[in-house]
Amino acid sequence: MIFVNLPVTDVEAAKAFYAGLGFEQNLQFSDVDTASFVIEENITAMVMTREKFAGFLPHGATAGDPSRAVSVMNALSAADRAECDDLLARALAHGGTQFTAPQDHGFMYGTSFADPDGNVWEAVWMDPSAMAG
Repeated sequence: MIFVNLPVTDVEAAKAFYAGLGFEQNLQFSDVDTASFVIEENITAMVMTREKFAGFLPHGATAGDPSRAVSVMNALSAADRAECDDLLARALAHGGTQFTAPQDHGFMYGTSFADPDGNVWEAVWMDPSAMAG
């Protein structure tokens, strides 16, 4: 399983954003400072206040601010180009921003967006016949 831990400034706004993407909140692992969202069976996003996020860091380490510097881009595979565009549209409709223009390489297509705190996500489709080699 993959757990993507993300610092956010407003858990309620993050909950509205990730629910708007169509991800299901797992209430068992959510509280006032944290919200757990199931993206796929083996992928979960954990959004948490910056203070709670910092509690998982060793003494002296500080959490980066994703609105100021990109440290990671989380890429999700999509079934087709339409799914990439749909995820981007849902992100924009729920408070996200477009990160880069859609990338079209013929055999591969992707969109990218940032959540309200600047955490970056991509949706990527690749033609299966191009992967066959």
